[in-house]
Amino acid sequence: MSFTHLDSSGHARMVDVTEKQPTVRSATARGFVRVAGETVAALRDGSVPKGDVLAVARIAGIQGAKKCAELLPLAHVIGVHGATVDLAVEDGGVAIEATVRTADRTGVEMEALTAVTIAALSVVDMVKGMDRSAAIENARIVAKTGGRSGSWTREA
Repeated sequence: MSFTHLDSSGHARMVDVTEKQPTVRSATARGFVRVAGETVAALRDGSVPKGDVLAVARIAGIQGAKKCAELLPLAHVIGVHGATVDLAVEDGGVAIEATVRTADRTGVEMEALTAVTIAALSVVDMVKGMDRSAAIENARIVAKTGGRSGSWTREA
């Protein structure tokens, strides 16, 4: 059995994608930050002491997508040509969805997951003073398009 991220001596390596042709690709990830009911109420009425939680988390998520290759040692440096991070306050907490797009040689699944998790970390950071129970849950890829393997959507 051979592994794409190991050389013939078993050492870690970055896969060489030089010869691949750039194609349009996208990936969407989702996650959730579970918070206490009082925190949901504060998010809804804008009374979280640190300020606009969703606005800060949105920007943090976009920045996270752009910094993915700095965080994951074998991830490729790719052009993030589009990134959206949407957050919605729900009864149990904050739902997060990020979509990242590129026209490059490799996909953006890790960038989308990084966007969601960094946005989630930002939500936790913004509410931790009022809610120590805040917890990140269920970060996952829900769809991807482009590349050799084509499109994929997670079944419910």
